[in-house]
Amino acid sequence: MALRFGRIKQSQFIPYAKPSQVYRAFLNAKTHSSFTGSKATGKARVGAKFTAWDGYISGKTVKLKSGKRIVQEWRTTEFPDKYPASRLDLSFKARKGGTQIVMVHSRVPASQTARYREGWVSAYWNPLKEYFKKAQKSTKD
Repeated sequence: MALRFGRIKQSQFIPYAKPSQVYRAFLNAKTHSSFTGSKATGKARVGAKFTAWDGYISGKTVKLKSGKRIVQEWRTTEFPDKYPASRLDLSFKARKGGTQIVMVHSRVPASQTARYREGWVSAYWNPLKEYFKKAQKSTKD
């Protein structure tokens, strides 16, 4: 049986945050844990291994362009055994009032693509927006 893969492409606007802040939120374990509400580990360097969501996600950072792009090998504990790591490519651009993220998640097991598409919104985009909204409010207080 041939391995079947899916691809997810999403674009999200994160208000109240500069590209460098959103970039760091993904790579800094403490900030990542803070905005997701679950433990993350890792360092912001090429070749570094990481985990997120209490070990549900694991991988390795492949490329970094400070404040602009993150490329990682990425898998979850639910990936079928024979499947290789997927590829996550995040790019960050300044837009008026915030940051535009373009995410391409490729080589995702085809049977899991729809669930992960929804998961990006509920587990990353919505919490990330809320995190920076709260940070903005606390600087105004």
